[in-house]
Amino acid sequence: MQNRQRDFEKLRKKFPVFTYQAYSYHEDTSGLHISFDFDLSGQYRFSPGLFIPKKEVLLWDIPGKQGLDNLIFHLGMIELISYWKLTCSPRIVIHPHGLNDDQVAWWKKLYFHGLGEFLYLNGIEVDAEKLMKIVTNGKPPALLATQPDMKKVMVPIGGGKDSVVTLELLKAGNAAIFPMAVNHTPAISRTIQQAGFQMDHVLEVHRKLDPLMLELNSKGFLNGHTPFSALLAFTSVLLAAGSGIGNIALSNESSASESTVPGTKINHQYSKSFEFEQDFDAYCRNYIHPEIRYFSFLRPLNELQIARVFSSFPEHHRGFRSCNVGSREDRWCGACPKCLFTYLILAPFIPEKDLISIFGSNLMENSLLVSYLDELTGKSPVKPFECVGTPEEVNAAINKAFHGRTASHLLLKDYSYDVTSPLQFNRLLDGFSDEHAVPLEFLKILKKVVHDQLT
Repeated sequence: MQNRQRDFEKLRKKFPVFTYQAYSYHEDTSGLHISFDFDLSGQYRFSPGLFIPKKEVLLWDIPGKQGLDNLIFHLGMIELISYWKLTCSPRIVIHPHGLNDDQVAWWKKLYFHGLGEFLYLNGIEVDAEKLMKIVTNGKPPALLATQPDMKKVMVPIGGGKDSVVTLELLKAGNAAIFPMAVNHTPAISRTIQQAGFQMDHVLEVHRKLDPLMLELNSKGFLNGHTPFSALLAFTSVLLAAGSGIGNIALSNESSASESTVPGTKINHQYSKSFEFEQDFDAYCRNYIHPEIRYFSFLRPLNELQIARVFSSFPEHHRGFRSCNVGSREDRWCGACPKCLFTYLILAPFIPEKDLISIFGSNLMENSLLVSYLDELTGKSPVKPFECVGTPEEVNAAINKAFHGRTASHLLLKDYSYDVTSPLQFNRLLDGFSDEHAVPLEFLKILKKVVHDQLT
């Protein structure tokens, strides 16, 4: 954790205004090209973009130019956060379209909570009201009026175990599935192909960052985590509208709603939380498309349940990747909290020799991971700033997988076994959270398949 409060205040004075100048797009034989124009107090200009390759399902049958304008304008609203955070300019000016007071409040909430980790790790203290003022110009964008096919479901794929489970369970439930990926990795491609889908059936997005942002990061401007899943949400709606798909099924579990820092709302996974899911679905229905449904298919489940279901798909065990550190090299780094969490949560369900083969090493013999173990099990008050489960889930997994053998594992030599853990483990496996927004027809698929898997 740094203390960049002084830098924060200096940068806000030096760069008082961040402006969303414009967006543009055009379609050619290769696909849809989108670009945004952001200005930082007249001193720096950013032009990030997205490219959506042409696919048979992507018809872009959206009446009137205003409908597509709305979708792309909103993509710019979430894209700008990556550039605004360089200086946290106190004033954001939005030129392309107007927003009403409720919309402005919605965006301020997303920016503040979505940047909670960024503010915390940079040691910046500021409240939501003082963080920024949003000023908008122009007319509000038009609400879309298309009628999507409610039997079709888009499944964003990240390459980890959760999206594998969503994809396979919906496939078993005979849903009409359309996988989707942003900047797809080898792990994403393997997941999709192993599930029986061809890449030409996949909705793809190639996101291009402006290299100037990376250059400024290296020069001492502010840097940190941004809510990527919020960008994924708006991108998914654009693709759903363009392809006539009525449902977007995420793979966020119940524990994604737990704060990373106890006693606060700081959550590495804020844009994966149930609160954001509800907020986004309401915003989308009110201001973008009234028919498209956005929900997390796995929200009723916890990490242990998902791990057990995933263990029943051995064809995916070698191909999935959840490690952010090793993602560029398509490997498990074996030295980060995400690797350790994934190893531990799978340990009750996959034999240890297979885990060692999957991860490339025995993480239980790596004493350098002890601080991450403390964070994951609740011994340290703050969880890792990664997409990981709750301490209760991790402790239940450890006690189930390693009880009676903790002394033989270097990492667990000081770990204390909990005699009540078997009850906790069984309770977690039997649970089904009521805090979800899964539509009934998909809930039936989840309950049936999960019941078959877990009994």
